Amino acid sequence: MRIVTLTTDLGNKDYYTAAIKGALLRQVPELQIVDVSHEVNPFDTRQAAYILRGCWQEFPKGTIHIIGVNSDVTVDEMHVIVEHKGHYFISADNGVYSLLFDHRPENVYELNLTQDTDENTFPTKNLFAKAAAHLARGGTPEVIGRRVEELKTMENFRAVVEENVIKGSVIYIDVYGNVMTNISLSLFREVGKGRDFAIMLRRASLDIRKIHNQYNEVPPGTGVALFNHMGFLEIAINKGAPGSGGGANSLFGLKINDIVRIEFNANQNR
Repeated sequence: MRIVTLTTDLGNKDYYTAAIKGALLRQVPELQIVDVSHEVNPFDTRQAAYILRGCWQEFPKGTIHIIGVNSDVTVDEMHVIVEHKGHYFISADNGVYSLLFDHRPENVYELNLTQDTDENTFPTKNLFAKAAAHLARGGTPEVIGRRVEELKTMENFRAVVEENVIKGSVIYIDVYGNVMTNISLSLFREVGKGRDFAIMLRRASLDIRKIHNQYNEVPPGTGVALFNHMGFLEIAINKGAPGSGGGANSLFGLKINDIVRIEFNANQNR
């Protein structure tokens, strides 16, 4: 049984996600469909990449991943099938793959399928589902696509280093209010070299000066920093969440794209 995952910005209020699933099941009734998320912020390719990046490798090889965010084709953006590490990805060529993978994907095909309707406003249903069904039936990308070499790239907000300081930014906030940054464990180790540090927050009393391995290594309601399973610095409140004492985003006043600063050999008395 082939698996198809869905990552979209369509939400769950309207009929859109059901229509995509119906189109898939009508063509391949035995498909297993997994919802990754339909709560991506509208047109937010970076957020879609972060969410899917956190889970796609957990699925078995042969899984087909539909990314229905910014999916309309334009003069500059084609529809593509990407083959990478035994998985297939179907989306618009909108830069998502430069954020989803650390390296260029193995094979890229410009999708040249024709849709079965004159409706041009719903490519995730009318084209991506048709392409996914072809792959799920054992078809190959070469039959419905033309191999290409170039993909559009999107510059991610990269952490920068200034002497004894790493300046990163908030790239995602989860349902608990946990704040994810673009500061990687490898960069932290490379710059820090085991030195004392402080993650500088809005007040000195909130600064975090230790990396933990689990949330519950600090008392409930206390700020905690750790590196998540993707290797990015996460700032959280143990047992904190909106409606339950507040998450790290509200208590520390952090929003998407805000700067997160780590200072090594930091002043203990700021």
